[in-house]
Amino acid sequence: MRPPGRPADLPAHPFRLRRGACARGARACQAGAAQGLREWQAGVWHRVHMLLLAELRSAGRLDFGRVSLYAASVPQPPRDSQTGPNPTDRGKLGSKRHRVTGRKGVPPMFCVTGANRHDSVVFEPFVDAIPRVAGRRGRPRYRPDKLHADKGYDFPRCRQHLHRSGIKARIARKGRESKERLGRHRWVVERTHAWIASFGELRIRFERSSDAHLALHSLACCVICLRCLPSFCWPL
Repeated sequence: MRPPGRPADLPAHPFRLRRGACARGARACQAGAAQGLREWQAGVWHRVHMLLLAELRSAGRLDFGRVSLYAASVPQPPRDSQTGPNPTDRGKLGSKRHRVTGRKGVPPMFCVTGANRHDSVVFEPFVDAIPRVAGRRGRPRYRPDKLHADKGYDFPRCRQHLHRSGIKARIARKGRESKERLGRHRWVVERTHAWIASFGELRIRFERSSDAHLALHSLACCVICLRCLPSFCWPL
């Protein structure tokens, strides 16, 4: 009997992430590969993601000077604790992906909630959960200089939390600023959301298990980090 996290299942995970539901009848997406994903999802992909972030910072490809925060909804997920009726899609079941990216589109942090939850509900714990990234001498960097966000986060408590954390708030104000003003910065995080949606298994949420869904997200972040590293060539 092979131990958990056996190497034979590792190649199936990127294949499943890339091909998605169209390859569910293939050998890589059979029960053995699904069991391997459950074994690997126990923090393994997250640790790989943190190691790749450190490599990116060491190579000068991870910039914490300016980060952008954005949330996007995903349709048709199986019912789970991280799903809810989407008010922008006629009350259909959906999930919402919250993501923060650096200046160059590298995603250091993400979370998933129900589509019926407001963007600002997870703002404080999400900002506090930005990981400490090593890769250079000195203390690991985890506090950005500026944080850009849209009007969905225009609340006094969000600005006060950033002020207490020593982060400059660049949040669009309701009724005062044009919604297009932050486009030159927010397009970076929107592009990262598009990168995530390019993976067939994440374009629409198919996984009922939250752990498996988050594991696939971490794997997708690892692939994006590998693409940003100049010393790697990743076929996905």
